[in-house]
Amino acid sequence: MFNFKSYTVVALIVLLAGCVSPPTAHDYTSFKQADPHSIIILPPINNTPEVIAPYSVMTQMVAPIAESGFYVFPVAVVEQTFKGNGLSVANDVHQVPFKKLHEIFGADSALYITIEEYGTSYVVLSSETAVTVSASLVDLRTGEQLWQGKAKASSAEQQNNNGGGGLVGMLVVAAINQIAETITDKGFEIAAITSTRLLSSDSYNGLLYGPRSPNYGKPVPSEKKK
Repeated sequence: MFNFKSYTVVALIVLLAGCVSPPTAHDYTSFKQADPHSIIILPPINNTPEVIAPYSVMTQMVAPIAESGFYVFPVAVVEQTFKGNGLSVANDVHQVPFKKLHEIFGADSALYITIEEYGTSYVVLSSETAVTVSASLVDLRTGEQLWQGKAKASSAEQQNNNGGGGLVGMLVVAAINQIAETITDKGFEIAAITSTRLLSSDSYNGLLYGPRSPNYGKPVPSEKKK
C-alpha cells in the first residue's frame, strides 16, 4: 500500500539535500605559481577569553603542515624571536611587513591565524568543546595571499546523547562531560582535529602538497572534484 506520509518525508529529505551546495573549491593558481617550500606559523590572534588557546592551536598546526610536505619553522623559536624584538602581542606581529618577516626568518610564506572559538560551553542538556579557526597563507616574497580557509571541530561530534535515563540523566551526563572536558583540556584534542581539517592536503580545500610530500604536484581533493 502506498504510504503518502512516508513518501512526503523522503521527498522532503531529498529536496533539502539538493538545496545544500558543496563548498566552493579553492583556486590554487597563485599557490602553484609561488610554490612555497617553507612556512612560518605566526602567533594566532585570539578572539576568545581562553588564554591557552593560542599555544594549543599554534602547536597543533605543525603536524598537518609538515605532513603535507612543507618545512615548518619551530614555533617556540619563532615566538621567542618575536618576544626578543619586543613583539609579544599577536596583533602587533601580524602588522610586521612581510618583507621584514622574510628577511628575519628566510621563510617562503607565513600562516596568519585567527582563533574565533575555543573552549567548553554548557547549554541546558548538553555541553561541548569547540574550536573554530580561520587562516591565510601569505607569500613573504611578494605579499600575495596564496590560500585561505576556515574550519571547526566539536566534541559534540563524538557524543551520543540518546536521552537514556530521562531528563535528569541527560543533565547529569552533560554536567559530567563539561567537568571532564574542562579538567582534561579537551580543547587541545579538538584543536588538533580543527587544524587537520583546515590545513591537511588530504582535506577538502586544504593546503597543496608540498615539496617534501610523495604527492607533490598531484591534485588535492578539491581539485579532483572540479
